[in-house]
Amino acid sequence: MSGIVAIVGRPNVGKSTLFNRLTESRHAIVDETSGVTRDRNYGTAEWNGVVFSVIDTGGYVTDSDDIFEEEINKQVLLAMEEADVIMFMVDVTYGIHELDTAVASVLRRSGKKVFPVVNKTDNYERSAYAAEFYKLGLGDIYPVSSINGSGTGDLLDALVRSLPERKSENVPDIPRIAIVGRPNSGKSSLVNSLLGEERNIVTPVAGTTRDTIYTRYTKYNNDFFLVDTAGLRKKGKVSEDVEFYSVMRAVRAIENSDICLLMIDATRGAETQDINIFSLIHRNNKGLIILVNKWDLVTKDNNTALNVEREIRSRTAPFTDYPVLFISATKKQRIHKILELIGKVNSNRKRKIPTARLNEIMLELIRDYPPPAAKNRQIKIKYVTQLPTPTPSFAFFCNLPQHIKDPYKRYIENRMRERFDFTGVPVRIFFRKK
Repeated sequence: MSGIVAIVGRPNVGKSTLFNRLTESRHAIVDETSGVTRDRNYGTAEWNGVVFSVIDTGGYVTDSDDIFEEEINKQVLLAMEEADVIMFMVDVTYGIHELDTAVASVLRRSGKKVFPVVNKTDNYERSAYAAEFYKLGLGDIYPVSSINGSGTGDLLDALVRSLPERKSENVPDIPRIAIVGRPNSGKSSLVNSLLGEERNIVTPVAGTTRDTIYTRYTKYNNDFFLVDTAGLRKKGKVSEDVEFYSVMRAVRAIENSDICLLMIDATRGAETQDINIFSLIHRNNKGLIILVNKWDLVTKDNNTALNVEREIRSRTAPFTDYPVLFISATKKQRIHKILELIGKVNSNRKRKIPTARLNEIMLELIRDYPPPAAKNRQIKIKYVTQLPTPTPSFAFFCNLPQHIKDPYKRYIENRMRERFDFTGVPVRIFFRKK
């Protein structure tokens, strides 16, 4: 990953539409009504081979411009603190709004690279009006239409050139484990339970970004880093929006990890924010273990754990092949089982399957259930190989790769998971021209 890009600006200038275009999703709710984005949206985007995280800071539904300005400025301050690059969106059809001027003033003092994005420049006449926004004093402007995509290519070309290089700084090649989840789900309690009192067994190591600390864990014959992004925070620096702040922190932790421990509060169940964080882990191709914390506080019968686990997996489908563990971080219930699962998922993440065995098993399955024909032409898959990537990826060589649809890709992935143990890790399937 190459850092975080935050989209900021006043409500109804098209931030969510641009977010959807960049992340190729319909994740953000788009509406003409001002301020419909109450929750923060976040995802990953890719341009010219560069993958980066995108945060849509959203708007607020209020009746007071003063409160609007206060809330928007709070969002901008948070984005400035956490993001590497900022897209500042304005609306060409409205011209320079007083809130645009206020946000621009804050951004100029931030020291961050800012891209003024002038939205809704759908035609030549509107493009001419875009020049007005040079008055904001933020450098080159980028006229775009987030609805039809015009201008976004030039914007992204410039943006990816500004993203920081993520270079390793002599960090040993051992697994990096991030503990992520909603606020108050028990992340700090789990860290404390894992580390215990024997502080001499851990060594802080500077990470690969300005605000990630790796703490080495070597108890009970384990050797991995706990990814900690919480250590360098100045709590009084901004008036914190806890949810937004936690999302930014989770993005950083996920980017710098190999395996994520996603903590869910058993007293609240899997909520939208939990599923959003799950999606971020999955899209970043990280290993996953789900920990249902505070299990000691839940009234249980014989089927409670089964029902909770079933509910979680139904909400993360189609990816359901990961461990779910019920714990109490404060009472250290099943803490050793977490360590066991980390080792198992790490082994699965690094699993290499000999090409001969892969072809013997998978080609027979494909012969029994071949991909559907396309335009009266039979699709023939002739050869399979594992790619040299950090997480399991496989190339299937065939005559018509462009005609193989997602359902068949899922069929192949499911069969591979049945034959080989990839529990807790994403499996990437590619169909290529032979």
